[in-house]
Amino acid sequence: MAGSLTVPLSATAAVDEINTQKLRNAVTVNGILQHERALQRIANRNGGTRAAGTPGYDASAAYVKGELKKAGYLVTEQPFEFEYYEEVIPAALSQVTPTALDYETATFTYSGSGDVTGQVVPATNLVIPATPEPSSAAGCLATDFVPASATAPQVALVQRGTCTFALKAENAIAAGYDAVIIFNEGNPGRTELLTGTLGGTLSVPVVGLSYDDGAALFAASQAGPTVVSVSTEVIAETRTTTNVLAETKKGSADKVIVVGAHLDSVLEGPGINDNGSGTATILETAIQMSKTNVNPRQKVRFAFWGAEELGLLGSENYVATASDDTLATIYANLNFDMLGSPNYVRFVYDGDGSAAEGAVSGPPGSAQIETIFTNYFAAQNLPTEPTAFDGRSDYGPFIAAGIPAGGLFSGAEELKTPEQAAIFGGTAGVALDACYHQACDTITNLNTQALSELGDGAAHAIMTLARSQGGFFEDGSRMAGRESSAVPADAFESKGGVLVR
Repeated sequence: MAGSLTVPLSATAAVDEINTQKLRNAVTVNGILQHERALQRIANRNGGTRAAGTPGYDASAAYVKGELKKAGYLVTEQPFEFEYYEEVIPAALSQVTPTALDYETATFTYSGSGDVTGQVVPATNLVIPATPEPSSAAGCLATDFVPASATAPQVALVQRGTCTFALKAENAIAAGYDAVIIFNEGNPGRTELLTGTLGGTLSVPVVGLSYDDGAALFAASQAGPTVVSVSTEVIAETRTTTNVLAETKKGSADKVIVVGAHLDSVLEGPGINDNGSGTATILETAIQMSKTNVNPRQKVRFAFWGAEELGLLGSENYVATASDDTLATIYANLNFDMLGSPNYVRFVYDGDGSAAEGAVSGPPGSAQIETIFTNYFAAQNLPTEPTAFDGRSDYGPFIAAGIPAGGLFSGAEELKTPEQAAIFGGTAGVALDACYHQACDTITNLNTQALSELGDGAAHAIMTLARSQGGFFEDGSRMAGRESSAVPADAFESKGGVLVR
């Protein structure tokens, strides 16, 4: 997909300069699309989805496993149990008295099922009006809730902020409430209808509201008794899914590069961009590495994660169940999640934390991984933009364990800015992927130019790390201390594509 290139790295990086032309030429858009079409066919045969815990996911895993075995890889599966969640009927929330009023609402992932009509009781420490900066800690302490009535149903009203949605809901349930409404915090960027994940199944309905609706419901409750009706219907049960792992036969087992992409889609659609594009790209790269006889110095482990869309469950399981000795062998994690967005930007994960004030930097070595990508694209005269480590993809468990990470991303639901349109082309004011987490994320929801450019970048970085004799650090060493360089697991507001706080 690209011409000859040998890229000089930053002066602070000891990673070798590697000529990756042969592999990049072998990893073609057509090859990537062959896998994407296979994933689309699988979804078509399985109710339009490839979500973890469904036959569509199982068929996707079987396809990937078969392709990797044909290419000569050692392929294993890592099964794990997880809490499957499916919304059967959309949530409903309405004010019954003193005035009948319907609210736009959404079910939190892992909400319980139920139909509750009861008086609204706000947490004691809501911040209304909202301050310019986030400041709410409503519901984070058990004492933030007045004990609920023992004789009549009641519904807790709580504001986003500081701690996880799960903790707020658990505190409300412990105080005796029969349903929980969590509304957005009200600061810039935190006003829209709120939804997210509770991390595990709870016993009562938990639904979201926008800040304006939450503030209005609070005002009504302060004027007099206010009764609402909350209803949810979900399926929540334990199921088994799997990570698919394939590693090169050659390469040092003491220096392993984990190259990951999540294999599952959301229930709502086939996930051909999210994340069929990452899956297809690393699958085709693995196949072409075998065909072009790339001889890795470091062992490369290709990982196709399950249940990412429910909160990075597959990659979390992998890291949590690995021994300290196994984690100590991992040289780096490369993550590829959405590489074909229609209105794309060339995003590179921000290893050095320079993207914005307060941005999380990756563990030592992450900045050098970022440099591999940015130097590559600069040599191709292709501008890039850093994107923060915000917990939205499967690098999260690795950087929480202190493992250097990096990767590429072409954008999700966020709108393209005029500045981005001027640099990358496309349309300002339109989502980078308008079909994100929707049924329309099909084979027609791909930008082949994005697949070409980011596919080349992925192949270049994978081969560079696989073949380099050098390391990330100034003395040429590879590994950083794990515990001292770990990013706290609670540093992020998201896990996968869903908010946790």
